[in-house]
Amino acid sequence: MKVHNTLSEWLETPHGRYLLEREQDLFDRGVSDIFGYNALQLGLCDHELLRAARIPLRVLAGYGAAAQVLTRPDELPFDSGSLDLVLLPHVLEFAEHPHHITREVERIMMPGGHLLLTGFNPRSLWGLRRWLGRKNGYPWCGKFISLPRIRDWLELLGFEVVEGRFACYAPPLGRTGWLNRMRFLEPAGDRWWAMWGGVYFLHAVKRVPGVRPIKPLWNGRLVGNLLPVRPKLNRNASHHTDTTDTQ
Repeated sequence: MKVHNTLSEWLETPHGRYLLEREQDLFDRGVSDIFGYNALQLGLCDHELLRAARIPLRVLAGYGAAAQVLTRPDELPFDSGSLDLVLLPHVLEFAEHPHHITREVERIMMPGGHLLLTGFNPRSLWGLRRWLGRKNGYPWCGKFISLPRIRDWLELLGFEVVEGRFACYAPPLGRTGWLNRMRFLEPAGDRWWAMWGGVYFLHAVKRVPGVRPIKPLWNGRLVGNLLPVRPKLNRNASHHTDTTDTQ
């Protein structure tokens, strides 16, 4: 079996095209109702996963000739709080320190910004293939990260996961003909064994708690004594003064 040196190279194989087709559909539906000004796709720059986005400025960042911005995923050259949408397609499982990337992504996103990411599911036939087989070449050389662990990282950074889906229920074996015969597994998998999909898709929103003013517990009697009081007129003194003047 041929060993693939990059994920983009593996995506040109029958299984890679099968995966990319389903993930492209997930990204298309995920970004279609997101509005804003700036969007970033980090990684897989050879594939325009932001094609369905309504955001005007879309940037491809990472490595390769198709990248508009050459950068490391854990040191992004963008201002803090400047991006409305970030896509992370299979970035974390091939990074040495994936939690550093999530922190950097949180930094550059504005409050209310959207994060869409995909990853290989270790609790699936794809994860079983990696565990039992050789781990050289893509995508099997990556460290598949479980969905609960990803969710924990995001929640610690203040993200709220608003959607999660699975895809790619066909086993990563055989050729194109085998994959075509296994297409019926996609709708069946979504209904009957969703957690066993080969990849997962997450949509999270960056939440920033609002500042709530703290009102002091004033003492009503004390406040009443502090308020200015209109002076009362002494009627006797006034009458005495008027009499004196008359005399």
